[in-house]
Amino acid sequence: MKKIFKKLLFKILNSPEINGSSVFSGFSRGIKNVVFEGNNAVPHGCNFSGKVTIGFASTLGYNNFIHGDVTIGKYCQVGVDVGIFAKNHPTNYMSTYINKNLFNGELKSIRQENKIIIGNDVWIGHNVIIVGNVTVGNGAVLAAGSVITKDVLPYSIVGGVPAKIIKKRFTDSIIQEIEELQWWNYSESELEKIKPLFFKDFENKISIYE
Repeated sequence: MKKIFKKLLFKILNSPEINGSSVFSGFSRGIKNVVFEGNNAVPHGCNFSGKVTIGFASTLGYNNFIHGDVTIGKYCQVGVDVGIFAKNHPTNYMSTYINKNLFNGELKSIRQENKIIIGNDVWIGHNVIIVGNVTVGNGAVLAAGSVITKDVLPYSIVGGVPAKIIKKRFTDSIIQEIEELQWWNYSESELEKIKPLFFKDFENKISIYE
């Protein structure tokens, strides 16, 4: 009986709920704090607080924690167990403790309030942590397990603790062409017209139009 109940509960929690064009599965907290631009996917165990915007077609992973003033661009994919924290504890004061158990929570007024901006077409790997006042450029790749504490250049691959640049995905000329194209702002019909570009291998190329 217990096993049947567990299976039933699991099925209920993981049954997708479609809200507009976005899909929500399982149970997540703080959804009301998020502006979804459409075609998003939010799986079980996500937690949001603050002011969060998630761009068109961007999808999250299980157990994502997104807190503070955070903007995620369009067509991003976020892996499992990712933490994005624009808020942080104060380090230049007597204590880092901001819980209500000390001075009835008045120390929350000195909490660090930063802003995190994640560009378009960004891939964030499993167990990545992003903290502080950080901008992640378009097309960047954040390797699994990385801790991001500084800005990430567009179309770069970063990894490590703290994260450092590993390499650029493309030549500077190709990066410039993609940035100028801004395909993530295209409609579906417009994307169909440039579809062949998405199937090209840009390794050792200097232009996306070669």
